[in-house]
Parts: sequence; structure tokens; C-alpha cells
Amino acid sequence: MNNIGSIYSRDIRNIVTNWAAAVVILGLVLLPSLYAWFNIKASWDPYGQTSGVLIAVANNDQAADLRGQAINLGEEIVTSLKKNHKIGWTFVDQEAALRGVEHGDYYASLVIPADFSAKIATVLTDDPQKAEILYTVNEKINAVAPKITSKGASSVIEEVSGNFVKVANGTIFRIFNEVGIELENELPTIEKVRTLVFKLETIFPELNSAVTTALTDVKKTNEIIRKAQDNLPIVSRLAQDGEQFTSRLGDYLSRSSEAVKAAAPDIKQDLILLRHTAASAEELTGILQDAAADPALVKSALDRTAGRLTSAVGAADRMASLFGQLNSSGGSQVLTSVIEKLQQTKNRFQQMLTLVNQITEGLDKGEQPAKELVDNLSRLSEEADSLLGDILQRYEGQIQPQILQAMKQANTAARNAHNVLVEANKSIPDLTKILQDAAKGLTLGDRELHAIQSQLPEVEAKVKGLAERIRSFEKEGNLAEIIDLLKNNFEKESEFFAEPVLLKENKLFPIPNYGSAMSPFFTTLSLWVGALLLVSLLTVDVHEPVYRSYQVFFGRYLTFLTLAILQSLMVTLGDIYILGAYVADKLGFISFGMLLSAVFMLIVYTLVSVFGNVGKALAIVLLVLQLAGSGGTFPIQVTPPFFQAIHPYLPFTYGIDLMREAVGGILWDNVYSDVFMMAVYVGITLLIGLALKETINTASRNLVKKAKESKLIH
Repeated sequence: MNNIGSIYSRDIRNIVTNWAAAVVILGLVLLPSLYAWFNIKASWDPYGQTSGVLIAVANNDQAADLRGQAINLGEEIVTSLKKNHKIGWTFVDQEAALRGVEHGDYYASLVIPADFSAKIATVLTDDPQKAEILYTVNEKINAVAPKITSKGASSVIEEVSGNFVKVANGTIFRIFNEVGIELENELPTIEKVRTLVFKLETIFPELNSAVTTALTDVKKTNEIIRKAQDNLPIVSRLAQDGEQFTSRLGDYLSRSSEAVKAAAPDIKQDLILLRHTAASAEELTGILQDAAADPALVKSALDRTAGRLTSAVGAADRMASLFGQLNSSGGSQVLTSVIEKLQQTKNRFQQMLTLVNQITEGLDKGEQPAKELVDNLSRLSEEADSLLGDILQRYEGQIQPQILQAMKQANTAARNAHNVLVEANKSIPDLTKILQDAAKGLTLGDRELHAIQSQLPEVEAKVKGLAERIRSFEKEGNLAEIIDLLKNNFEKESEFFAEPVLLKENKLFPIPNYGSAMSPFFTTLSLWVGALLLVSLLTVDVHEPVYRSYQVFFGRYLTFLTLAILQSLMVTLGDIYILGAYVADKLGFISFGMLLSAVFMLIVYTLVSVFGNVGKALAIVLLVLQLAGSGGTFPIQVTPPFFQAIHPYLPFTYGIDLMREAVGGILWDNVYSDVFMMAVYVGITLLIGLALKETINTASRNLVKKAKESKLIH
């Protein structure tokens, strides 16, 4: 031990007493810090400076007409982009945009075609066409810039699509609302027409009897004819009003059918979202069955799933109600099986929500999820997924045509009512004439009464036919239920279908900027580079023959360790107090940095001490492999298979993890695991250094001597 201490103390004394050596050592201590600081500062907030990424925008769109209203979505997009300063939007013509992208003046371009608004307006036609925005990107300029420009272009499409869905749904549900209000306003008139037709139908037996009796009692017959003549003007007026109303009703229902057809993809999308909710519950059971799962992760997954299930219960209930109202309005039961499956799906979601809440309460008490609860949750999610899968499989082929059939039946009923009232209007003049003739007959005598009596059966048949048509209409659909369905709040319905699911974000271990997030990688990298600099400029050998091999190994290593610790302190303290990098645990960050310096220095020092210049090359090779294989920049899962294979064996893997724990917030089980791996590297390195140093140094002495004679290799 004395000899080891002697080597170390002599090295320190030589550094302190030799100003040239001290200057070189000072530079070696400072250089790794500069390497780390410059890289961290350069990547401090790259995504906060994207306003300098220029994207050319050329708007060729021309105004179009949508249901009598002029629209120019191209101008709306340009206006929106002018308010968006996250990207450097530059507004030019199409030729300048494409030329600028080709020559590198712009990273990308967006060209809005002349028919953009016109294609959007085709949504209400029999042949709707999707609008396009032409996106051109120059990937030669920079590797990362295309990702940023693509995100900017995608945000434009998402904003346009979201606004369009909201407006389109609002239009559809507003039409439904207007139809419902119109029906409700005219409902008293419709009821009066219906009552009077049925009343007239019941009067005819009396009328026949009166005509017959009039042969013997003209006075009694005259009274009956007067009553009929008093009622006919009211019937005529109501029939004419009803004819006009049912005509408008038929037109409204025709437009409503088109609106329902346009909304069919949104209904299908809602079913898909409900199925995703069932799938997310199934994924939750996998997390709950994992005994090693992070409690915080389990709690977050439970809360997220509970929120989704709550939304799913409401969505399934509303959808079942909508289908039920359509089923009733069509006067048939074609959608009954779908409604039953939606009710079953709602019940499954409600039961799953109850189970999730029970599991959450158990976790809050520190209990593990009961296997029975987890199994029931898995079973219910599979049943819900099966029910929704069956509905989706039959949606376009069976369910959607059934919805349209229900609306078609309602439309047919309205048309039938219109035809009935048209026939009534045609019949009323005949009836008026008959009654007038009957009145004249009372004065003309018995001969005229017989003529009236012969004409009454024909009139009675027409009135009965009108009454039967009204009854047929009532069997096909309940008008009050149709009105309730159509009067739903169209604004709330539109908002729901535009955004049925909201994302609730929860950040664990938040780090305020990209530079701080990258500091673990660049700090770890700089410490390895610092170790390489030390072995490149300082010798690992002690030339006095009085020392044994292990004494030289440990004595000189203490010198390198001291300098490596100084490098670590300079880097970590500079990260925190010079750059202002965010570090949750500053003491841990500094301590872990010194630990990494000690281990890295031991590895690099041992390679050079045992293998000489070959060891330096090996240390550089290790550096290169660790740059890509440690997961310091990109997730290791996106790297090629070779780097994923070597990832668990690289010191950087655990060194970067240690520093990340200090930056984001320490989980001590992770720290213990990483420190254990560092101890393993120390053990392997010491075994190599102590077992092989003397043997390899002796064997390679002549080779090293010969290499030095070339005056090129030291």
C-alpha cells in the first residue's frame, strides 16, 4: 500500500510543482465540460424555435356555393395560418413556392388547389369528393426539418377536418330541429283534420237514414242537411291546410333522409371508438395481471380507463336512444336487434366501470387487485368487444340500410297523408254539391230526394277511404315520437360528434426543456471523452522497476481517478449553475457523475494499461458503439437489431439511466439496479487489469519498443 500511495503522491506533487504540466492538466479537466456544455446549449429548445422553419403557402382556391351560401375555405386556412407563429408560414404564389422548395429557400410548401372549396361543397351531393392540399417537402436540406414541416401540414388538415365535421354535423342536426319545430307548430291543425274526417265518417249512417226518412219527413231531413252544410266549409279549409303542410313535411323528410345518410360514417366512427374503449379495458387487465407493474402506472391506467368507460356508457345510451327513435318513427322493428346489442354493450361498460372503481378503491387501500375482479373485467371487455364487432360487421350491409328504410317509411307515410288530403279536397266539392242538391230536393219533392239518396253511397265510400288512409299512416309511425327525435339540441349533438373523446394528459417526471432532457446523455458522453483525453496525453506506465505490476496499476489509477473526478465536478456543476439545466436532485446528479467518471476512467485506464495503444483503439470503438446502442438520443426500440442486442451490455446504458433519474426524479429501485451494473463492470475491469496486465505488458514489450523506433508511435 505504501508503494501505491508513493506513486500517487509523487504524481500530485509533480503536477503542482510543474507549471507546464499543471496547465495541460487544467486543460484536460476543462475540455470535457466544454464538450458537454456546447452540445447541451445547442439542443436547449429546438422545437421552440420552429418559427424559423419556412413553409411556403400558395392559395389558389376559388369560392364555392354550399346550400346557397358562398364559402372560401382556402381564405379561412390562410387567415388561420397568419395567426399561427409556431411555423414560419410564408404566403407566395404556387410557382414561387415550388421554386423556393426546390432551391432550399423553403423547407416545404402547401398549395391549396382552385377546386378545394368546390370539392368540400360536394358533401351534400350524390357524389361527394375529398378535397386535397398539395404538400411538397425538400428532404435534402435537413434530416429533422421534414418531420417538423409534416407536423405543421398535418395540423392544417386536422383543423380543417375538425371544423368541417363540426359545421356539417351542426347543419344536419339543425335541419332535424327545424323539421321537428315545424311539425310541432302544425300539430293542432293535423289533429283537427284527423278528428273532422273521423267525425264525418261516423255521421254518414245518420245522413243515409235522414235521406231515407226525408221521403216521409222533409222537415227532419232538412235539419240534417243543414248540419252537414255547416261543417263542410271547416272540413274544406282544414283539408286544404293539411294538404299544403303534408307536402312540406314530405320535402323535409326527404332532406332529413339525405342528412341521416351523410351522418352514417360518424355513427360508425362512434361504434369504432366504443370498441376501442373495450380494447383499452382488455389492455388494462394485462397491466393488472403484471405483478411487477408500477403502481403509479396502474393507477393512471385505471383512471384513464374509468374516464373512457364513463364516456362510453353515455355514448352507448345515446346511440341506443337514437336508434330507438328511428325504429319508432319508421313504424317497424328493423333496428330492434341493434338496439338490444347496444343496451347489452352499455350494461357491459357499466359493469366494467364498477369493477374498475372497485379495483381502484382496493389499490388506494394498498390491496392487490382481486383475481376474480380482473377476470370479470377481462370477460366483460371481451363480451363488449364481441357485441360491437358484430354491430360493425353488419353496419354498412344491414344496419345503415335499415336506418334509411325507417326514414323512407316515415317519408312514405307523409306522402300517403298528402295523397289522402288531396283526395279529400277533390271529394269535398262533390259532397257540397250533393248536399246542395239534397237541400233543393227538399223543395222539389220526393223525386229529388230519391236522386240524392242514390248519390250518397259514393260520397260515403270516399270519406271512409280517406279515414282508412289516415289510420294506415298512424300505424306506420307515431308523429309525436318523430317530433321528439327531431327536436334534440342540434348544437350539443354537433359538438359531441365533432369531438366525442377528449385526451387527458398526465406528465410523469416533467422536464421543462429539451436541453435539460439531453443533459444525461451529453454529460455521460463527455465523461467518457474526458477519460480518453487523459489516457491520450498522460502515460499509464511508471518506469521505475522497483514497483510491482499491481502497485503501478492502482498507484497511477489513483492519479487518473483524481483528474476524472475533477472533470465530473466541472461538467455537472456547470450543467446546473452555468447552463441552468433542470435537475430534480442536484446532489444525486453530482454524485452519480463522479461515480460514472470513476467507472469510465477505470475501464479506459485498464484497457490502455493492459493493451497499450490497442486499448485506446478499443476505448474509441466502445465509444462509437455506445453512441448508437445506449438509447441516449432515440429510443433503443427504433434502432437496428444489432444495437438492440448490445444495449444491455454497454456501460452508457446504465450511466445515462442514472443521470436521468437525477434529472427527472429518483426511483431508488432503478438507481440500485444501475449501480449494481456499474459494480459488475468494475469487477470485470479489475479482473482483467490485475490478471492480464503483467502478462500482456511483458509479452508486448518488444513489440512496443519496435513500434517506438518508427518515431511515429509513442
